Amino acid sequence: MTPRKGAAKAAGKAAERKKPAAKAKTVKTAAKGAAAGKDLGLPWAKDPAALGFSAERLARITTTFQAEIDKGAIPGVVILIARAGKVVYYEALGFRDREAKAPMAADCVFRIASMTKPMVTAAAMMLAEEGKLQLGYPVSRYLPKLKDVRVGVERIGAGGKPMLSLEAVGREMTVQDLMRHTSGLTYGHFGDSLVHKAYRGQNCMDFGQTNADLVAKLAQVPLRYQPGSTWEYSMSTDVLGAVVEAIAGQELDGIMAERILKPLGMADTGFFHRDARRHAVPQVDSATGKRPAFGAADATKRPSWISGGGGMLSTAADYLRFAEMMRAGGVFAGRRLLSPASVALMSTDHLPAHIHYGSGTRTQFGALAPMRDLGYGFGLGFAVRTHQGRNPLPGSVGDYFWSGVTGTYFWIDPAEELVAIKMMQAPADRLHYRYLLRHAVYHALVGPPRP
Repeated sequence: MTPRKGAAKAAGKAAERKKPAAKAKTVKTAAKGAAAGKDLGLPWAKDPAALGFSAERLARITTTFQAEIDKGAIPGVVILIARAGKVVYYEALGFRDREAKAPMAADCVFRIASMTKPMVTAAAMMLAEEGKLQLGYPVSRYLPKLKDVRVGVERIGAGGKPMLSLEAVGREMTVQDLMRHTSGLTYGHFGDSLVHKAYRGQNCMDFGQTNADLVAKLAQVPLRYQPGSTWEYSMSTDVLGAVVEAIAGQELDGIMAERILKPLGMADTGFFHRDARRHAVPQVDSATGKRPAFGAADATKRPSWISGGGGMLSTAADYLRFAEMMRAGGVFAGRRLLSPASVALMSTDHLPAHIHYGSGTRTQFGALAPMRDLGYGFGLGFAVRTHQGRNPLPGSVGDYFWSGVTGTYFWIDPAEELVAIKMMQAPADRLHYRYLLRHAVYHALVGPPRP
């Protein structure tokens, strides 16, 4: 019996015991949809136990997330787990569009938001391997408009009103700073300081702009922090995308297609996807009567802004190819994209001991914030676990991950030879579902893979 059928059968029996017939049918339909998915680029495991997984405990993942769907907390989800280069679990549950009663399918397309960032960082690392990009160089070497940016410091002026004074940078932001989010940049919606207001005043999140337009805007607003001083989640990877464009002499979507997507066979990944019938959408917010807005309004058309920080769409099966390439040291299906040294550099903590954190870091990322007291740091494009015993969530030293505001999430655990991917369009309470999946996966992992 294949793992997907074994997990599905166990999940189906559990569903029949606990749910009305109509809801049990939802689980069975979802499992069938996953089984009918396209080639994953990895073989299916014949037996979960051979990969150290309990089939019964894998089935708990299905029943746990189905329960969240049944109570209306999330519309649907696709979850994919692989170990030692074999797929052990792949399920599509619930709805891609709850209001339309359109069921989730394994090949549904999701706005992956910031899960774009690791792929863009990987493309930049490919340029570094070719000697076209140096991580230690100032960003202004590639984007001269950012040469003279200064740091905005709030002070109390006449009449007790806050005012913004500008200070020279202690050093320029580097490409490494962009990759590890220590550039001094921010997101305009992350606060209400005068710097945040300046970002909003420049409309830095305008989906009608280009990356060149964004750089011109950022040249006009001050940095939030001194480069290298503070980890602040930010528009750094959007700027990195602009750096990649400047070096390659073409727009970022073309670069990503040539360097990442086509070599890995990620046919359903890009900055738009024409088949709206496969798009997963967030359910209507009962408080507002509207769906949460994500990115460009029409994801079936190529956007003006090819956002390296959050503009891509993908499927679980496609993203597995990228994640497995990283887990395997830069190679997938015999095609090498990165050297093992580059993968090791990306998945190593790059935050210095003196680093500070933006005020919203813990709130935004919870137990998965890249903070030392939680046992995480940040590498190049990924958060990286540095210590055991500090974090309330299971994992291994050296595991690395990232996620998207839309509800997407993945992690790679080299010590366990593990990749796990969650595709969901449910931004509310997204931290909870990251935690839920982490616990469920590691609780199903009961031993090492057999030789």
